[in-house]
Amino acid sequence: MKYVLKKVTTMLITLFVVSVLVFFSFSLIPGNPALSKLGTEATPERLAALEHEMGLDKPVVERFGEWFVGVLKGDFGRSYSYNQSVTSLLKEKIATTLILSVMAIVICVVISLPLGIFMARKSDSKLDIALSAVNQIIMSIPSFFSGIILTLIFGITLKLFTPGAYVPYHSDFLKCIGYMFFPALAIALPKISMVSKLLKDTVIKEAGKEYVRTAYSRGNATKAVFYRHVLGNALIPVITFLGMTFADIIAGSIIVEQVFSVPGLGRILLTSISGRDYPVIEAIIRLLAFFVVLSNLIVDLLYHKFDPRIHV
Repeated sequence: MKYVLKKVTTMLITLFVVSVLVFFSFSLIPGNPALSKLGTEATPERLAALEHEMGLDKPVVERFGEWFVGVLKGDFGRSYSYNQSVTSLLKEKIATTLILSVMAIVICVVISLPLGIFMARKSDSKLDIALSAVNQIIMSIPSFFSGIILTLIFGITLKLFTPGAYVPYHSDFLKCIGYMFFPALAIALPKISMVSKLLKDTVIKEAGKEYVRTAYSRGNATKAVFYRHVLGNALIPVITFLGMTFADIIAGSIIVEQVFSVPGLGRILLTSISGRDYPVIEAIIRLLAFFVVLSNLIVDLLYHKFDPRIHV
């Protein structure tokens, strides 16, 4: 329990530090959100009035204090461009991106773990060499380009889905999942290659250690030694990588969403950047930071599950 409390406390401190850095970094960036919003209609009087309305005429420390108090109450401020609360604006977008990200990590785990084990068992065979070559090719292709290829093959050619015809999850969840499969696959493909290669190399390394030879010398069956000893230890670094990968997958989702016209965080992030909508940008960055530290926390807690000898 003390370990969990310590990790949670560290997570909260990390999020606070990230929030401070993000807030003050955007305050130092040249440019005026009020001027960007007014555009060609800006006059000194209108600019001053809008800055006062947006709170931009206050000292940066005071603005941060007001923002921080609001966050403690669950209020992330108001969007400059959309003139509504950031929380309500991002609620549906977050859900869409999370569905896409969770599907990508599930696809990655379901395919990469059996593939990595299979490649380890067939190590140095012709089939393993061929799979390793394909792995290297897939690993080098960016997710957005994989998305373009999948859209061309499965959307335009085979017509298994209609590109751009996204169905919101609250309208028809099953149709939403069906459409999200190909974007999730595009995100998962390079991760599948990385995880399967890592698992293969780790399994081969673990299989050559002394404790495995000792287990065989005691008369244990090959499958029992593999699944009870080798695989359990080989999964520890893989879990670490998957934890870091989940945060990376969320970031990748934001990019792939543009290829498949999925209205998640990606579209609103790009719009907010071009419009200098700092409250929205800051909220999305903090969300990404939250998912990074949360995934690291989950990985640390899973360590002990797979190997009771690990406490820290």
